[in-house]
Amino acid sequence: MINKFRFGNPIIQTDAVVNDLSLSTNSLSQGAVKSDWPFAFEYKMAKEDMIFGLGENVRGINKRGFHYTSWCSDKPGGNESDSSLYGAHNFIVIFGEKISGLYFDTPGKIEFDIGWTDYDTLTVKCDVEGIFLYEITSSEGEKSAALKDIVHQFRQMIGQSYIPPFWAFGFQQSRWGYRTEKDVREVVKKYRENKLPLDSVCLDIDYMEEFMDFTVDKAKFPAFKKLNEDMAKEGIHLIPIIDAGIKQKEGYEVYEEGKKAGYFCKKADGSNFVAAVWPGKCVFTDFFREDARKWFGSKYKALTDAGVEGFWNDMNEPALFYTEEGLKEAFDKFESFKGKELDINTFFEFTPVSGSTCNRLKDYQSFYHEVMDLNGKKVSVSHDKLHNMYGALMTKAAREGLNEIKKDRRTLLYSRASCIGSHRYGGIWMGDNLAWWNNLEMELKMLPSLNMCGFLYTGADIGGFGDSSSRDLVLRWLAFGVFTPLMRNHAAWNTRNQECYAFGQSEDFKSVLSLRYALLPYIYSEFIKASLKNDMMFRPLSFDYPEDKIARDIEDQLMLGNEVLVAPVYRQNAKGRFVYLPEDMIQVTWKNCQASQAPIEKGGHYIDIPEDTVVFFIKKGKSIPLCGKIAQTSRDVDYSSIIKLGDSSAGYELYSDDGFTTEISLKNIRTI
Repeated sequence: MINKFRFGNPIIQTDAVVNDLSLSTNSLSQGAVKSDWPFAFEYKMAKEDMIFGLGENVRGINKRGFHYTSWCSDKPGGNESDSSLYGAHNFIVIFGEKISGLYFDTPGKIEFDIGWTDYDTLTVKCDVEGIFLYEITSSEGEKSAALKDIVHQFRQMIGQSYIPPFWAFGFQQSRWGYRTEKDVREVVKKYRENKLPLDSVCLDIDYMEEFMDFTVDKAKFPAFKKLNEDMAKEGIHLIPIIDAGIKQKEGYEVYEEGKKAGYFCKKADGSNFVAAVWPGKCVFTDFFREDARKWFGSKYKALTDAGVEGFWNDMNEPALFYTEEGLKEAFDKFESFKGKELDINTFFEFTPVSGSTCNRLKDYQSFYHEVMDLNGKKVSVSHDKLHNMYGALMTKAAREGLNEIKKDRRTLLYSRASCIGSHRYGGIWMGDNLAWWNNLEMELKMLPSLNMCGFLYTGADIGGFGDSSSRDLVLRWLAFGVFTPLMRNHAAWNTRNQECYAFGQSEDFKSVLSLRYALLPYIYSEFIKASLKNDMMFRPLSFDYPEDKIARDIEDQLMLGNEVLVAPVYRQNAKGRFVYLPEDMIQVTWKNCQASQAPIEKGGHYIDIPEDTVVFFIKKGKSIPLCGKIAQTSRDVDYSSIIKLGDSSAGYELYSDDGFTTEISLKNIRTI
């Protein structure tokens, strides 16, 4: 059951909920709203209560004991001391004697204190004018069923998750630093020479002319359409980046069109809001306007006409390097220190000044969006009150544009910033992480939280984006990435090369990558079923085994689909790891591009896992499909070579289609 409540006077109805629900006359079953405005919710937690959700955020799967902020933040190298990352996903599940879900529907900043101030108290606060609160309860008596049912109801309420084309589940290689056509061709050549599977190469901002959206630098990429055609022959897709900021430059067609039509965000005086990003001074499309979204989405045609079928949207929180006002304040501050002796206090005031111009709240408060309020009246609202929807609406603009441009086939789209609702239009990657072992662990714990919020097509930058990665970290990360829908290796320009051929002998990498392609029918099937059925693809063990006290506390193992348990190695120099199995299973060991399997009993086990090996577990009485032939690209995946791992007598519901049809249905499932 879902009850909808309204507190205060919400500015707008966000894009999150697709079901038209009436306001409830009931009371909240758990917790209480202490204040309508500023909004304040409070719930007294029992000792054993666990809190799940919040999508892309830090710390564990159980969020209890920390404070979190829903505020789409440009947070490169986010770690557990941060309270927010790139997404804002305001859905939580309270798991205790009573189980319920709570969705706080607001486009503005919202704070979750989950036992941080008082370990027994959950408080949720925001100071926007109003908020919609949805409470979800279940009539299921068994805890596992109730947990899954609450997430299922929420997912139904917010709409079906985006489904990319089949090739998007292949391995992607990316680097900020593939500066020329020659660089791209060299990457593909080395993958092919080393017989390393690959489906895509992502193009970061290097391919653009002066970092301008929807342009290609003809000096560095002189024949972009021909490059796409040549890559297509190799089974490779190019995936260009698109940023939120549009360079303010006379004669630049996109800028001139948007300026003439008035599509850009305005300041209070009616002038265009200007802030610097990669190209220097930029303007920003007002994605809250339907006409502006339609215009921006149509611009992707400049690249689809050249053969592109996939994009990643970046810098769309939006990230702001500086405004003129911010620069002036920083320079004035610097000037105030001139000639002074900097002591223990003033030195630490001085050092952060150079970074003080980035992503300032003052700047977010200084520009406005044109929106329709709940009464159907057009109003102007400052960006800070709507901030969390901006990146999501850029994704919506791109999706609507691509659907119009490519009516007959699915296109790939994933974004950095997001909020609940944007899961219908594209996937997300988990932002600019670091080549740290704990960032691999962070991805492991974010996956089920994101699935709860509708984000199925997701994954982190394998190997880490910032800092230089080690051979073993890349291998271990790949071994987990084998199971994530988005599997992309990505790094910054000033880091060590971390392509799968960059560490010398590449047989270990070949073996791990080959498993991804052997498992593609399984990964694709589980993804499609999770999307069409509004289910989670990845779940904490506590969702499947809530009465098992050991399983409840385990956060470094996940259930995948209804068959597989995944337990990756995420510690430096580890030769294996301890694994707890809540029931008897079959251990699958993948090494040298082939699988072996053996029964393993319920309980705790230390499993040896060399760096060239991937180990996972299949539930007793279940089977999964595995391609018997090793593929180099997704188009080479041979469904006729499928064998079954696990219990070969058990049936498996296999989904298959042409990989790009827009007509996706459970009718395409057959039992093998």
